[in-house]
Amino acid sequence: MILLTDELREQLLANGRQRDSDHVPVVKFFNPLGEGVWLATELDADGDTLYGLADIGEPELGSFSLREMSSISLPFGVGIERDILFSGDFPISVWAEAARQAGGIRAAECVLYAAIRSR
Repeated sequence: MILLTDELREQLLANGRQRDSDHVPVVKFFNPLGEGVWLATELDADGDTLYGLADIGEPELGSFSLREMSSISLPFGVGIERDILFSGDFPISVWAEAARQAGGIRAAECVLYAAIRSR
């Protein structure tokens, strides 16, 4: 699977040029066989360094490498995937707080979208 389309790449790069903003995540990556979820809001000009919320056991804001994610080889020939149905809907600060309180990005996703549906 292509982790970043040209459109997503451009959006992430544009956000990266505006560093001091609380961006809505552009893309969600995940390990389809277990632990690991990443929400990316920005891409550095180097084309590799993403910024966002990473959850590999504990949610944490910071940078991660697109190249490293692309190189991960999981059992059955599977790799890290992009959630093609994901829409960020909330600033990364909201995601980070919800993930900390809920215990991870996957749990936060359930909580945040349940709150929207109950309105």
